[in-house]
Amino acid sequence: MFSTFAQKIKLIFSDKNLRNRILFVLGALVVFRLLAVVPIPGVDAEQLAAFFGQNQFLNLLDIFSGGGLSNLSIVMLGVGPYITASIIMQLMTIMSPKLKALNTEEGEIGRQKFTQYSRYLTVPLAFVQAFGFLMLLSRQGIIVDLSFFAFMVNVTVVAAGSILLMWIGELVSEFGIGNGVSVIIFAGIVAALPSKFSQVLFSYDPSQIPLYLGFLVAALLVTAGVVIIAEAERPVPVTYAKQVRGGRTYGGVQSYLPLRVNQAGVIPIIFALSILLFPQMILNFLVTLENAQVVSIAQTILGYFQNQWFYGGAYFVLVFLFTYFYTAVTFDPQSIATNLQKSGAFIPGVRPGAATAEYLGNILTRITLVGAVFLGAIAVLPLAMQAITGASSLAIGGTAVLIVVSVVLDLVRKTEAQISVREY
Repeated sequence: MFSTFAQKIKLIFSDKNLRNRILFVLGALVVFRLLAVVPIPGVDAEQLAAFFGQNQFLNLLDIFSGGGLSNLSIVMLGVGPYITASIIMQLMTIMSPKLKALNTEEGEIGRQKFTQYSRYLTVPLAFVQAFGFLMLLSRQGIIVDLSFFAFMVNVTVVAAGSILLMWIGELVSEFGIGNGVSVIIFAGIVAALPSKFSQVLFSYDPSQIPLYLGFLVAALLVTAGVVIIAEAERPVPVTYAKQVRGGRTYGGVQSYLPLRVNQAGVIPIIFALSILLFPQMILNFLVTLENAQVVSIAQTILGYFQNQWFYGGAYFVLVFLFTYFYTAVTFDPQSIATNLQKSGAFIPGVRPGAATAEYLGNILTRITLVGAVFLGAIAVLPLAMQAITGASSLAIGGTAVLIVVSVVLDLVRKTEAQISVREY
């Protein structure tokens, strides 16, 4: 086994094309990390640290930006606007049959056009998010008073930084290995690990050794669970009918249709984060107003969000519901049944057409339940770990683990596919 692994590593570095792809990914990540430490002007570091210390939600978002948010760097938004644009475009496929056909029925050219529309939508979203976030920070006194021109320059720089990251991600997808946007999020999460480990080391207490060991076991179990769910699928047997063409017989082959347990990936968690973040940003803005009644109402509602039980319950429910919603958007049993019927395939014991669509829908509903519960549990895991241990530095970022494992598995699969092509 070790010799096989060594041979693959040797092949990776001996093949010029594959080596260049890997080096391109590494170079893009270096550029991303350099951009993440370049702050925008006019930041009050003490106020910024105090604000982040009071807001666990922003700390979670900071993980995905690789520390860019807590530094108020020029890429503080990360690839958030592009992800938001992609989500909006997916939702638009429900209301627009043309967009749905473009994304699912017109092949690679249609998907490229669909992605291009997502890029166009990213630009205004980046400016809107940059303006709203910087305005909130200004109200909190974190950014010193700037002229309107200087403020708009900051907005433009932050929006441009997010668009630049989107472009780097697209380049990684084209000239590197794996999905570029996912790789950038992965790099941001991994970049935050040294600071987390340093917090644990500096707060080391010999009496807490059992707690550390328990945390290590829990982390291994969570990682194993993420790998199992990420790779789990329900194979649906499919048989292709025999056809005679020109004196030759085709078909009669048995195959299977893989239905993934976690069909939605991490998108439901990102949906839920967006839904929970928006009201908090609005409420934090209202608290700074001079109207006492508005401030009182805003503080009361903020109190609910700061309650761990309310926040955790709302987070779990939103992730659960969005898992079903996104799965229904991206996987259409009727379309799958139609394609099977057109290709002369059928599921043994099930009539083609509407009966096949209903059969696939019932299976998908059952296995999505497992995926939805798992994603909800992963999402609230950091909150549960903090409540149990009382130490924020030992909180297992379930969402972060899910993204890291998914990206690593995808990179491994695509690297092995490149190696297999070159071996043959």
